[in-house]
Amino acid sequence: MASSAARAAPDSEAWRDALRSYLPPAEGLERPEQDANTPTPLALQFELRELIPRTPSRWNGPVSKAAKAIAGDLGDQYRLGVRPVARTSRGWARSGITWTNIPHLLNRLNLDPDQHRWFCEFGALHLALRPTTPGRDPDWIYLDDFANPVLWTLLDQTPTLGIQLVGSGTNAAVTRAKTANLTLDATRDDAGIEIRPRLVIDKTRVDDTHARAISNHGFYLVDPATPRQILVAPTAETLTTDQLAILGESTRTRIPEYDADEFIVNYLPDLQERIDISSSDLTVKVPPPKPPVLIVTVTHSPKHTITLAWRWSTSRRSAPIPQLSQILPKGLLPDEWLGTELLPRTVPLPVTLKGIDAALFAARTLRTLHKLPGVKVETVGTAPDYRELTGEPQLKITTVPSEKHDWFDLGVVVTVDGRTIPFLPLFKALAKGRRRLLLVDGSFLALNHPALKALSDLIEESRDLTEWEPVPSISRHQVSLWSDFEDLADEAVPAVQWRALLAETRNDFPIPVDPPKGLEATLRPYQQDGFAWLAYLWRHRLGGILADDMGLGKTVQCLTLIQHVIESEKPDPQKPFLIVAPTSVMTNWVTEAEKFTPGLTVRQMSSTEATGKVPIADVARGADIVVTSYALLRMDFDAYQAVSTSTGWAGLMLDEAQFVKNPGSKVHAAALDLQVPFKLAVTGTPLENSLTDLQALFAIVAPGLFASAPRFLNDYVRPIEQSRPGIARGIGAGNTEQVNAATRAERLAKLRRRIRPFLLRRTKELVAADLPAKQEQTLRIDLAPEHRDLYDLFLQRERQKLFRLLGDDFNLNKFIVFRSLTLLRLLALDASLIGDEYSEMPSSKLDALFEQLDDVVAEGHRALIFSQFTSYLAKVRRRLDAAGIGYVYLDGSTRHRAEVIAEFKTGTAPVFLISLKAGGFGLNLTEADYVFLLDPWWNPASEEQAIDRTHRIGQDKNVMVYRLVAADTIEEKVLALQERKAHLFNSVIDDEALFSAALTADDIRELLA
Repeated sequence: MASSAARAAPDSEAWRDALRSYLPPAEGLERPEQDANTPTPLALQFELRELIPRTPSRWNGPVSKAAKAIAGDLGDQYRLGVRPVARTSRGWARSGITWTNIPHLLNRLNLDPDQHRWFCEFGALHLALRPTTPGRDPDWIYLDDFANPVLWTLLDQTPTLGIQLVGSGTNAAVTRAKTANLTLDATRDDAGIEIRPRLVIDKTRVDDTHARAISNHGFYLVDPATPRQILVAPTAETLTTDQLAILGESTRTRIPEYDADEFIVNYLPDLQERIDISSSDLTVKVPPPKPPVLIVTVTHSPKHTITLAWRWSTSRRSAPIPQLSQILPKGLLPDEWLGTELLPRTVPLPVTLKGIDAALFAARTLRTLHKLPGVKVETVGTAPDYRELTGEPQLKITTVPSEKHDWFDLGVVVTVDGRTIPFLPLFKALAKGRRRLLLVDGSFLALNHPALKALSDLIEESRDLTEWEPVPSISRHQVSLWSDFEDLADEAVPAVQWRALLAETRNDFPIPVDPPKGLEATLRPYQQDGFAWLAYLWRHRLGGILADDMGLGKTVQCLTLIQHVIESEKPDPQKPFLIVAPTSVMTNWVTEAEKFTPGLTVRQMSSTEATGKVPIADVARGADIVVTSYALLRMDFDAYQAVSTSTGWAGLMLDEAQFVKNPGSKVHAAALDLQVPFKLAVTGTPLENSLTDLQALFAIVAPGLFASAPRFLNDYVRPIEQSRPGIARGIGAGNTEQVNAATRAERLAKLRRRIRPFLLRRTKELVAADLPAKQEQTLRIDLAPEHRDLYDLFLQRERQKLFRLLGDDFNLNKFIVFRSLTLLRLLALDASLIGDEYSEMPSSKLDALFEQLDDVVAEGHRALIFSQFTSYLAKVRRRLDAAGIGYVYLDGSTRHRAEVIAEFKTGTAPVFLISLKAGGFGLNLTEADYVFLLDPWWNPASEEQAIDRTHRIGQDKNVMVYRLVAADTIEEKVLALQERKAHLFNSVIDDEALFSAALTADDIRELLA
């Protein structure tokens, strides 16, 4: 047991022996003698060497030798050499070690690996920049040309590695100082100023004549009398060529006292930029170093191009480079040039500026940079004379006849500060929304002047800016623009041809014209005015829209114009007027012409050329009037166009012109493309749903009055119709209600100003005071309880579905939306219209209709009954049959339309059932004095047209109008929508307040609310 314990006990000396090799000997104890395995220490030996020059008689042998005591300063033949040495029993010895072979001596000489690595790195670092050349001493490395400043890092490692820095011979010593600094010292006495080098090593001034540079990053100091005492020191900064040049200068520079002030003022600051200067005795007041200067190099290139490059200029003693915000005023340069707060730039970004950006920088920013104390501007190349024109623009506007039919070339001369601005560059810049315009000579001007903006708006209305080649033009249909031009311009000179046109345009009404002799009618005063207006349009070959209220005799006014043209101009060969009308109205034109202008030859096209076998050219030959339909014009357009290019049409009249309001339709294209010198649209409803209706008509009759449809949409439709408070789109979006209202009012006034010379509209209330009164009444009819429950059930179902669809793309879902709305409208009329299973459900509206109708018939009156839905008219027919009340029926499928109409006009049937689409226009039914509208439509113009079938010239009885509306249904919402559309019509065509009109997704939501 005991022996076991003894074996387990540790040797008390074992741990000491294990650690002894890692620890230094205890104080008072000596190291054991070095055995054969102890590495051989290395040291770095320093020695001042004297170069032995090669001569023709001495071309080999040593290239240097150890320097002895030197009388005087160090000459150029001396170098500070270093080489590896090893410890021997006699001290430090070279032992055959050279910089060349030391990499191979690690094991041979049993060298310390870390020390060996250090010497290999030292030699390699020197050779990296100073490769071996023939005749070079392989034993020594001269620190004078040791170019790599990593030298000092290696020397700092020597204490850790146990590498000593040693000299050669007795009394040798090598000292490694911390830092050295070389400057100039200026002192002054009665004789003047003396400038001499000043070398300070570790805060002690030393004799610079005993110093030499170690490349450009340090010094060594050797006393020539004792060259084995060597001191080396690094510099904090790289030595400049100026510092290297003054080192060791034995002479001192003296400035005589009489030149001292000149030296201080004119030379000392520049000298200080190259090398630091101080005054050790403070006798010379050395100016403070110049602060850093931000230099911008501005390079001018062709085509108004400026390149900017930035850099800092600093002296050796300059203060730290400041932040750009301390030098450059805020906002002088764009923020993106300066970086960010987190990552600020020391200099602005280099940029290239072109065109107006270059001119603006040169004229404004560059001038400011020239004045800044911390900035210097250097210019490369020839700078144009960039000059900003700031004067008030002077405008002169003229018109001269153009080679283009119906157009005048528009001359615009803009002068600013006596400089005439080229026209096309100016307005193209305005059209593209540019803020400034640069001219070829370097002058430029801002384009935000109100006069230029207003001029741009006017020119844009006259034509699209992209088409102004080579000069801008103005259409004769844009005569209303000329007043705006005159108000804007300092001088306006219209062409002779314009003056008569302008004179008549500015009158309340054109020059009166006597009715033609062949007219078999007495025109009412307003009809006489309308004829004079038409004659004015014809005289100047201007198109227009005759938009009198329904029933005021638009047909007779047009026939009067045709008779007037035939009599006054007697064209030879005869050119007929082409009248295009709905099929249902064609016979009315023939009848009216036979009645009022019997001397005119009127021919009607009742079929296409292919069907009737009669060429249109043959029909037109010898005729004064040719009447055709929109369908026939579309199908036989080429034949009608052929007449235009041969004998020609005198003019084109489009009756019920709302038929061509769709600019995407073929019939609109036909009316637009037909080559006719005079075009007139005739319609009581030039605007049914949107202002785009109006633009589509004017595109046909007055081309050039407005620019393209997209421009019209931006300029008028969106500001007037769609920009409402709370809507984040269009002009004025997001503004207050007052701002929106002001914007709409301004655009509306502008639109009315443009169309005023080319649109004539009179209402019955205005010009036909002798017409019998028209009384309108809305009858709200409550649905039967069972009907109400069914309607509410369907309403909730359709509302949920439609609100979901309206959240998506409204246009994509439009068909489904209108199908649901139609379902609700049918259900509000009569439940049986949506399904036979509801045929027994009571119909409150039919009951209310017949309550009124029984009295009407009993009192001997006659009534027109309109509905959108023929299925509902069928139910009315069955009730009339059951009640024994006679009636006449007309819808879109009715054949022999004229006979049906004549049956009511000449017969005794008290009721005329008419579908709104088939009989809402082109009929004269003054025999009736009651009108029943069974279901409202969101286009109020359609209803007004229906009412005016009876309330028109020739009516001698008061007219009673009843609108039957199912209470608390979609029909009441439709009435509200009607009112909004009516207000839009009045605001543009008449003179009332302004409301929106487009049937949008918001309108649908209101219908379902």
